[in-house]
Amino acid sequence: MLYLADLAPGAAEALLRRYGLTLVRIADGATIPGSYWGEPEAGIIGGRVYARADTPVHSLLHETCHLIVAPTQRRASIHTDASESQAEEDAACYLQILLADSLPGIGGARLMADMDAWGYSFRLGSARAWFERDAEDARAWLAQRNLLPALARGESRG
Repeated sequence: MLYLADLAPGAAEALLRRYGLTLVRIADGATIPGSYWGEPEAGIIGGRVYARADTPVHSLLHETCHLIVAPTQRRASIHTDASESQAEEDAACYLQILLADSLPGIGGARLMADMDAWGYSFRLGSARAWFERDAEDARAWLAQRNLLPALARGESRG
């Protein structure tokens, strides 16, 4: 399992800033505000994502993605539980896998393995199987809202 402490300094903050979000680092052992699953899982309140050094990267990304996919007008009122529908939940899962590629040393494949180890459940039995063969609806949901990162849309890196 990869943790916030395993990320390159500033990498998580830079990713969140791209989406107008703020990472609030919580001291070791302190309670994480807005954590749906409890420590060490990430928490969300408004446009802030709360995490400790021992917060799993998959959790940090998942909660971040809940805020990204939430309509801007609803984002400010989010506290702990962000999802309004299964479609939104699926979109957050899909997007977190894509965003893992933008974190040095993480990548989607590693993130999916961590998701499986944590206990995410998908109809096809694994995060990879879902992402590759059963997530068309999540991808379409994100595309309809123009929330797919440029690389996922097939745009060049240049």
